[in-house]
Amino acid sequence: MTTLPTGKQFPISSRQYGAVVTEVGSFLRSLHFEGTEILWNFAETEAPASKGRQLVPWPNRIRDGRYTFNGVEHQLAISEVRRNTALHGLGSAMAWRLVAHSESAVTLATTIYPQQGWNGVLDVEVTHSLDESGLTVAVEAHNVGAVPVPYGYGAHPYVAADLTNSRLTLPFRSELVVDPERLLPISIEPVSSEHDFVEPRPVGATVFDTAFVDPIGDWEITLETPVHKVVFWADETLPWAQVFTTPTRDAMAIEPMTCGPDAFNEGPTHDSVIVLEPGERSRSVWGIRVS
Repeated sequence: MTTLPTGKQFPISSRQYGAVVTEVGSFLRSLHFEGTEILWNFAETEAPASKGRQLVPWPNRIRDGRYTFNGVEHQLAISEVRRNTALHGLGSAMAWRLVAHSESAVTLATTIYPQQGWNGVLDVEVTHSLDESGLTVAVEAHNVGAVPVPYGYGAHPYVAADLTNSRLTLPFRSELVVDPERLLPISIEPVSSEHDFVEPRPVGATVFDTAFVDPIGDWEITLETPVHKVVFWADETLPWAQVFTTPTRDAMAIEPMTCGPDAFNEGPTHDSVIVLEPGERSRSVWGIRVS
């Protein structure tokens, strides 16, 4: 019997919604609404790259894979070679253990043990659940080790969409200006006119690979495609959002994050890093609704 690249598949459903979560990495592999796939997803026989990925214990990039925490320098493995960064954490290439699985919800968990550049022990539990209002994802990280650790979380779903004919609402006040070669932070500035979608307008040819912060009101990002209106929401623990448009213009990643890129290092995003002392927990909740 051949094992799938992402291990066992855990389907859930509720009324007009259905989803599939994978054993490896707790990826959100599929989300469909009234029989239509909402995500730019991947087949169960494919390796997923970043589609639907859980970004833990940090989202986005760490410069040179290096950071200093409590006076000690740590060197992570370089996972994005062309930019010489450590990208999207440590949780994606391992099988997560099943905690609970019902018709409408699945909970998977993993433990991130000490390894190159990371000296903590972190339990992470992710619950994907569906009801009539859509998808809710609850994430809890628990420092079960003996030393404090820096922590951040993000998620990496893509919406499948003809971006040229879609409308975006992105109510954030500020965006992160980055080095265009390595996409690493320079400064946080007011949202540029190019990326000002506080009021809904067509995406058109606008290119995004941009982190936003300081939401106006509740954290909500809306993409109105020719087929559906897709709304991403997040709680107050996730003040950041990374938005990325694929070069093929057929999908947009909308990524809720607790912190900005390179938050483990001193710089414009460093204030958003979470420090978990031994025994401490961090919980975040985000979701998707479709109409």
